Amino acid sequence: MAQKTSEKGLAGAGAPAVTDPGRVRNVVLVGHSGSGKTTLVEALLSASGTIPRAGGVTEGTTVTDHDPAAIRQQRSVALACAPLMHGDVKINLLDTPGYADFVGELRAGLRAADGALFVVSAVDGVDDSTVSLWEECAAVGMPRAVAVTRLDHPRADYDQALQDCQEAFGENVMPIYQPMLADDGQAVAGLLGLITLRVLDYSAGYPPRSGEAEPEHLNPIADDRNTLIEGIIAESEDETLMDRYLGGEMISTDALIPDLEKAVARGNFYPVVPVCAGTGVGLDALLDVIASGFPSPLEHDLPVVTGVDGSPRPPLTCDPSGPLVAEVVRTTIDRHVGRVSLVRVFSGTLRPDQTLHVSGHGMAERGHPDHDADERVAHVYSPLGAQLREVPSCLAGDLCAITKSGSAETGDTLSSKDDPLLMEPWRMPEPLLPIAVVAKTRSDEDALAKNLAKLVAGDPTLRLERNAETHQLVLWTMGESHADVVLDRLRSGGVELDTEPVKVALRETFGSGAKGHGRHVKQSGGHGQYAVCDIEVEPLPRGEGFQFVDRVVGGAVPHNYIPSVEKGVRAQLERGLAAGCPVVDVKVTLYDGKAHSVDSSDAAFQTAGALALRAAAEQGHITLLEPVDEIVVRVPESYVGAVMSDLSGRRGRPMGSESGGEGEASLVRAEVPATELVRYAVELRALTSGTGTFTRHYIRHEPMPPHLAEAVRKEHAVAR
Repeated sequence: MAQKTSEKGLAGAGAPAVTDPGRVRNVVLVGHSGSGKTTLVEALLSASGTIPRAGGVTEGTTVTDHDPAAIRQQRSVALACAPLMHGDVKINLLDTPGYADFVGELRAGLRAADGALFVVSAVDGVDDSTVSLWEECAAVGMPRAVAVTRLDHPRADYDQALQDCQEAFGENVMPIYQPMLADDGQAVAGLLGLITLRVLDYSAGYPPRSGEAEPEHLNPIADDRNTLIEGIIAESEDETLMDRYLGGEMISTDALIPDLEKAVARGNFYPVVPVCAGTGVGLDALLDVIASGFPSPLEHDLPVVTGVDGSPRPPLTCDPSGPLVAEVVRTTIDRHVGRVSLVRVFSGTLRPDQTLHVSGHGMAERGHPDHDADERVAHVYSPLGAQLREVPSCLAGDLCAITKSGSAETGDTLSSKDDPLLMEPWRMPEPLLPIAVVAKTRSDEDALAKNLAKLVAGDPTLRLERNAETHQLVLWTMGESHADVVLDRLRSGGVELDTEPVKVALRETFGSGAKGHGRHVKQSGGHGQYAVCDIEVEPLPRGEGFQFVDRVVGGAVPHNYIPSVEKGVRAQLERGLAAGCPVVDVKVTLYDGKAHSVDSSDAAFQTAGALALRAAAEQGHITLLEPVDEIVVRVPESYVGAVMSDLSGRRGRPMGSESGGEGEASLVRAEVPATELVRYAVELRALTSGTGTFTRHYIRHEPMPPHLAEAVRKEHAVAR
């Protein structure tokens, strides 16, 4: 639950504030689930005095994991912002979920950040999904550092975790501190700076005692220190530094640290810091690296902006006095506060009582249509998880929260109403796991629709579809955990709902030509109904649709009743013939029939037309058609064989693969029946240890194998 608090609601100081974008650091924490990201954020907040202790503001929760769904699932499920002050630098920590289902939250964090802190567990090391994310950050040149966590775990192995990082992430991943063991030879009680040669002693708690390293500490670290210094010098702009170093000169710490900071900020060097949230080891060192090494918003390229009509505009600069351009990074709906939007200000200054223009690209296929509206922002807040602390403004480069915006959705641009602008959208993955939802009662239908619209507005990785062929309301999600969270939020909002198996939009057609005789003769209450028609049905090439031909001679069917026959045929085509699926790609020719001067009617000929089609279906072979999608699977080369074998087992037809080369993913293309892809998002992730992704698009319907078609027919017969 979002709560508006005074400054007294947190430990001592109020919301951190700066007046210079150069003193802001926006850092996204990434890593696999269980690596310790949220615990590390809590510890950093406590170490900086932002909260009284690690473990959260409210008993039983954490500052960032305040979402009831996160508490129930015992893991982060949403992006959370946690600002703190370190010296005169404001650090906005963006805590992201580590589970693959919540990749949309991760991408929102990457959009808002200027640097990434990879959190790696000293127990579990590096997984494949973390490697993929490192490569993604490398592709856009995002500065990175590594925090090796959970040093106090009995199975922790820092040296192995460091080796895993260096093997997975490549060159220039180097430690700048070495863990030091306590007297028991087991627990990590301190750090030794490889550049400064100073010891940070945490044996008496946090903050540490600092002192010069003893001579016996220097020999074991000599090789690591030399490698680190050589790596820093290689990135230095001072071309004489390497010659001086190779000539035996002792390069001073004051000369090395500025070069290290520049190399980190440029994304050329990746420092590794051992940390332990439980004991406080390394927290101050990590904050120093973030504050001094990570780039400020002034050093980060800003997204492209255009006019709302797409007209080109000059590039943005991170100038608090410039035109206001901000972006909604994430929108949530709180039952008490309403709509809460986390906002990154890229240019200008966002102030309370401003009237802003809200514009969005929209994604109509996901339920996000294009929109433009003017809205007034009453208050601006500094968010700390669920806590909202009111602030007088938010300047370029910083993050803030606004509430009760009527139309702002995730990804929308906020700008001046006098000069509305639109930012280029960021790339979001396509939701590929469908969940069919149904309200338990009619009274729940409106509440379901309303709450679904709110959730879709805040989460670009959700897509809502009302399938016209299956008549199901389908919510497309990223995976089972994502679906569980969405359903949980719907039920928490008071919506009574159920789920049902997702139906694939099958179709029917005639496999051969046939004739049908439809006779509807009935007497009821002195009024008769009389209509007879004879039709001929022929299959058409795939995709030709439906054709109706009138070939009646001599007025056997009066001209005014011929449209009635067609209407009855069309209605029966929609209802289906063998399995309750729409019938497509047929030509129906009306060639004969009979009418009565008194008892014939429009309704009678509609019924006769439907009966004639059903009679023809008994003679002609009805073929079930299933949709076929083309899919492109992106996967590391080591999994290509397993993926191709799995696709073959799904009745897929491989169309070839493309090797991605060293360090890049390969692509596997195939045509696969959609009935085999309902749960493929989950199954591919399991097959590829979370590294595989895919896209899909419909290409055609084609005949279903006879044994599968027969099973569908029997299921339909039982349902009737």
